[in-house]
Amino acid sequence: IHKSFGDHPVLAGVNLKVHKGESIAIIGPSGAGKSTLLRCINKLETQTSGKIRYHGKEIGAVQKEINDYRSKVGMVFQSFNLFPQYTALQNVMLARELLAKERPDYKANKKNILDEIRVQGEDLLRQMGLGDRMNNYPHQLSGGQCQRVAIARALASDPQILLCDEATSALDPQTTSSILELLKDINQRFGITI
Repeated sequence: IHKSFGDHPVLAGVNLKVHKGESIAIIGPSGAGKSTLLRCINKLETQTSGKIRYHGKEIGAVQKEINDYRSKVGMVFQSFNLFPQYTALQNVMLARELLAKERPDYKANKKNILDEIRVQGEDLLRQMGLGDRMNNYPHQLSGGQCQRVAIARALASDPQILLCDEATSALDPQTTSSILELLKDINQRFGITI
């Protein structure tokens, strides 16, 4: 794929094939286009030319196709992007709650659906080692804890792919090691492509 911002080319013919269950790292200097590549893969940016394919099918510009594809792709950002007005648990539950409202059976089964989303969110936070922090707000959490919430939020939609954009860059070496081990465990235990 190619991606330019005005006359400035950022991606010049990137060709990448990732197989299901693989865990790969893309490394390069600051400004090399790593984040832009991930944003194109997740369709947060539109590539200037070239194709993004998922299981051989091109992901075009039709919003329904993009939404369906994005439901299979979780994204963990460098800056956490947690909503400060929501607790850790609410941050993890939010996307699934919004998607649930589009279900045809939502009104009839609202309580059961929301209970299921809550249980899943609690379980994910426990898996992240945050069972005792579910009701804390982001400002009450350390950087590593916020990143664990962000990972739990990305996993809440049961993605097949997890894109991590410099997920450890703002963390101390010990926390970085812990987050990398967590991602390795997620890859091995659930077979999620990272």
